[in-house]
Amino acid sequence: MPLEHYLSVIEDLSRDLPAEARYRRLLHAIRQTIPCDAIGLLRLVNDSLQPVAFLGLREEVRGRRFTIEHHPRLKSILYSEQLVRFPADSDLPDPYDGLLLATSEHVHIHDCMGMSIYIDDKPWGVITLDAVQADQFESVDPQRQTLAISLTRAVVTAAERIHQLQQQLNRGHAATAQLNKELALSEITGTSAGMQKILADVDMVAPTPLAVLIAGETGVGKELIARRLHLNSDRFNQPLVKLNCAALPENLAEAELFGHTRGAFSGANGERAGRFELADGGTLFLDEVGELPLNLQAKLLRAIQEGEVQRIGSDHPVQVNVRIIAATNRDLEAEVEQGRFRADLFHRLSVFPITVPPLRDRQRDVLHLAEYFLERDQQRLKIQKLVLSAAARTALMQHSWPGNVRELEHVLSRAALRASRKSSPGAIVVIDAIDLSLDDSTATTNSELSNNAAIAAVQVQDSLARQMQQFQRNLITQALVETGGNIAAAARSLAVDRSNLLRLMKRLGIRS
Repeated sequence: MPLEHYLSVIEDLSRDLPAEARYRRLLHAIRQTIPCDAIGLLRLVNDSLQPVAFLGLREEVRGRRFTIEHHPRLKSILYSEQLVRFPADSDLPDPYDGLLLATSEHVHIHDCMGMSIYIDDKPWGVITLDAVQADQFESVDPQRQTLAISLTRAVVTAAERIHQLQQQLNRGHAATAQLNKELALSEITGTSAGMQKILADVDMVAPTPLAVLIAGETGVGKELIARRLHLNSDRFNQPLVKLNCAALPENLAEAELFGHTRGAFSGANGERAGRFELADGGTLFLDEVGELPLNLQAKLLRAIQEGEVQRIGSDHPVQVNVRIIAATNRDLEAEVEQGRFRADLFHRLSVFPITVPPLRDRQRDVLHLAEYFLERDQQRLKIQKLVLSAAARTALMQHSWPGNVRELEHVLSRAALRASRKSSPGAIVVIDAIDLSLDDSTATTNSELSNNAAIAAVQVQDSLARQMQQFQRNLITQALVETGGNIAAAARSLAVDRSNLLRLMKRLGIRS
């Protein structure tokens, strides 16, 4: 057998080539040894075989995902340790029927064989050879067949091991240091019973693929929970991509999530991957998910259900493997009841719900957290030692912390700066109650009443806004029904401009 075809492929292992280019050269070498109409290398991803490289097949084959249970030939090849060849009269459908290059879509494969590729005793994928002529492979010496595909198996294994080694070397100590840094940043401090239960739940669900919905007031540390979930999962060395849904302009939200092609809309000067693609293999953290508009919620639900996204302006879906973690400071169940959040999306996101309690409900953690922040501020502010006076500790415990942990963090940083100005260089800096700029115990009650009044006022305003939106929604819906869905006629009956009506309908989630 002419082994020179493989020598160049083996030499390629030491070159910095894209994986597909390397594998196409490998397929060319096999094709020269075993003539065939089509040859493909497919990699196992979850329960599907996905084309990595191929020759003699149409380009659109790249978008196919061959589910093992739906393709008995591929299943037979994948789980066999020997070369598998199917008889010409086999009634098992061939996955490439009608997909061969430069042939009719009605042409069937009549000679097919393949071999599995295992790495570390785990199935990596398969290599398949197909021909239209029934006896195409009869003239090939069986030893040459076995040797060719066995060498292919060895080359793919070597290429994968080299790739893994390169990744490890590239990451090396820097990756370890970065991971340790991220673990430190994700440390959640708290000894209260409520917080310990939360952490136990987080560590229990982290290694699973379940979607997690983190609920809680602003500033309770939802992002830290999300980071801990990611770092304690088997995706810890893959990207954790965050998207703040509250900060997304509605006209750009879809592009941020799913990406876009060049020219898809005004300002789209090039192709751009969305957050789903960037998080492929890792975790996508959707912060303030309750702020997403209804029309985008439907597209998000489909992406989660199907495991695929489609860039704006593209006709080709992209498969993604993403674990979803979402967070919200809203009561999403109430939002569902009010028609502002999709029930099906809520249930998809809240497979494992976690509610982080506010700091006022875990007063035991206040001083614990305060010491954590002070130790950090010593380094950040280059202060030799920061301590709290007894009066400061009392003030911290009596405060209601409407801004939760984030407020505590900022209060202590400001107090450390104030106290340091009054201290001699090198001396212990003692933070007193006055440095905290918090009210005393008597004023605290008044402050709490003031805060409660302010919160109540906001709630009243929010309730009025919701009622107004519902009134507008009912009025527009009735006008559309009466005019048979004619938007121009509905606008005339409501005495509003048609473009303004369209914008209002979009904001209220009304479909024409």
